[in-house]
Amino acid sequence: MKKKAISLLMLMLFLGVILAACSGGGESDTTDDTGENNTEGSEGAEENVETVTLRLAENHPEDYPTTIGDKEFARLVEEKTDGRYAIEVYSGGQLGEESEVLEQVQLGTIELARVNAIPLTQFSDQIGVLSMPYLFEDEEAKWEKLNGEVGQQLLETLDGSGLKGLAFYDSGERSFYNSERPVATPEDMSGLQIRVQSSDLAIAIVESLGAEATPMEYGEVYSALQTGVIDGAENNFPSYYTAGHYEVAPYFTVNGYQGTPEVLLASQGLWDELSDEDKQAFTEAARESVAVQREAWAELTEEAREAVVEAGSELTEVDDISEWRDAVQPVYDQFGEEYAEWIDKLTE
Repeated sequence: MKKKAISLLMLMLFLGVILAACSGGGESDTTDDTGENNTEGSEGAEENVETVTLRLAENHPEDYPTTIGDKEFARLVEEKTDGRYAIEVYSGGQLGEESEVLEQVQLGTIELARVNAIPLTQFSDQIGVLSMPYLFEDEEAKWEKLNGEVGQQLLETLDGSGLKGLAFYDSGERSFYNSERPVATPEDMSGLQIRVQSSDLAIAIVESLGAEATPMEYGEVYSALQTGVIDGAENNFPSYYTAGHYEVAPYFTVNGYQGTPEVLLASQGLWDELSDEDKQAFTEAARESVAVQREAWAELTEEAREAVVEAGSELTEVDDISEWRDAVQPVYDQFGEEYAEWIDKLTE
């Protein structure tokens, strides 16, 4: 009898040890080596989300102002989305020419791109207003509008095309230059043979100023200037310098007659997949990157300007463009009706 009591006591002790061990094992999953409760571990694991990597197509070189803007946009997106999105910028046309890229962005096979506003007129006629001559009073007025509500409304005219406009980037102001003489007034343009892009608007602008317009591929301009086939052309300071046109057309008129901007775009497919929070992050990142891009453009323009002056180019500064704006009124008479609403919004 005594032996049975001892055996029963030992059995109860054994069961007690097992129960205690099971109870202690449940706490070990949430307790660290210091014995402190570690309940945050499982929550932290849930916060580790996978990063979505997007591609941004850029046809300019790695150190070009638009590429610099693209990279700032990418940095800001990653920062504002807490790393949920990362953007890789493919510069130098690695993903194709602008026309090819636009098609791919529409299809969603490329998520983001930076293109000039001119080819976007095939998707939104209204964006063509930005190519009208002497549209803005000055640069300050221009960027106040493009960075503001009117600029946003103009980008929204792309809606329904498979493209989502995010922000405008600077591409400088185009001016005339020639090999014959200094040009200070529209009358000085009379008789000059000026190369233009192949568009009705470009031809109309030059002809309204009394010059003769000659559509020509950009790569042919240097030799045409050198041989006298044409007397002049038009472009911004960086292009005037890098193409070497200053060597054969030393008279540059600084009057900024046209400044069609660049556009930062997203695929509509990508945009529709973003949460409202991430859409806001992408929009803010695009708008905030404009300042960095414009600063880089201003630096490049000043470097090019100094270089051509040092090489012997003669610059003619035009401070008051009113005379030039009056001279191109026939262009507004011809093309202005379809842009009337936007001209009012951009100039009021």
